[in-house]
Amino acid sequence: MASSSTTTERRGIPAAQFVEDVQTYLTQSGLDVNSSLSFLQERLQQYKLVEMKLLAQQRDLQAKIPDIEKCLDIVATLQAKKGTGESLLADFEVSEGIYSRACIEDTDSVCLWLGANVMLEYSCEEATALLQKNLDNAKASLEVLVADLQFLRDQVTITQVTIARVYNWDVHQRRLRQAVTAVPTEA
Repeated sequence: MASSSTTTERRGIPAAQFVEDVQTYLTQSGLDVNSSLSFLQERLQQYKLVEMKLLAQQRDLQAKIPDIEKCLDIVATLQAKKGTGESLLADFEVSEGIYSRACIEDTDSVCLWLGANVMLEYSCEEATALLQKNLDNAKASLEVLVADLQFLRDQVTITQVTIARVYNWDVHQRRLRQAVTAVPTEA
């Protein structure tokens, strides 16, 4: 008997159907063995494509989180130095691989890159709030991505098992047919 997963999809990723009885599965789906195997292989390729996209998003987020944390630390350091009369000596990246040294005096604001060649000036408090919000959002997105990847890996495994079951069932059926035709009839 064919049974389906309890989850039908997760964020647009369709759930794979676990097949217990291949004959029932083929009858219910209205497909022959070759069509069923083609469909399952296509679905497996779709899962692999989605997995590649999710892994790229995960890598981006994993690179983004330390950058945000570093920015939060810098803003906190600036706030800690504020009012002490001490200047902060900092090295910052001007361009890829090119750094410059700066002496930062008492400051009430910082400039943050927002993306798309946009930089805005914020008070230290606003910058801290924005960066903390961005950090929380990035961590939450990473958790969702990890859960999506786990769901996707489960669907890949189920699909691979189903392909193997359909293929093995077909081989078994062919052997049975050969055995029936090979049995000599007595006259």
